Amino acid sequence: MTALEEVEALLTQLTRAEKAQVLQVIARELGDAFPGIVSIPGVSGGEPCIIRTRIPVWLLVQARSLGVSEADLLRSYPALHAEDLVNAWAYYRVHRDEIDVQIAENEAA
Repeated sequence: MTALEEVEALLTQLTRAEKAQVLQVIARELGDAFPGIVSIPGVSGGEPCIIRTRIPVWLLVQARSLGVSEADLLRSYPALHAEDLVNAWAYYRVHRDEIDVQIAENEAA
């Protein structure tokens, strides 16, 4: 059994809260790399977006700050998965200033 297979087997035994903690550990280990978040020049102005979509992180952060629940975000954006939101919140924690500027720029536009 490979290490990845062992990890997958262990994950099935964890609670949702424990899995969230594992994600936080992984995010710390990856440093500045954020799986599921991509910035591509020419796509959404090069702003960080959820992979597979053109949904910018700033839009999700702004929606959450306005009181939109994660469940409502997932209903409103069928291409999103729960792990996408986890990735977006983790990205925001590390890049708060960048995302806040993007929110302000889009509000002013």
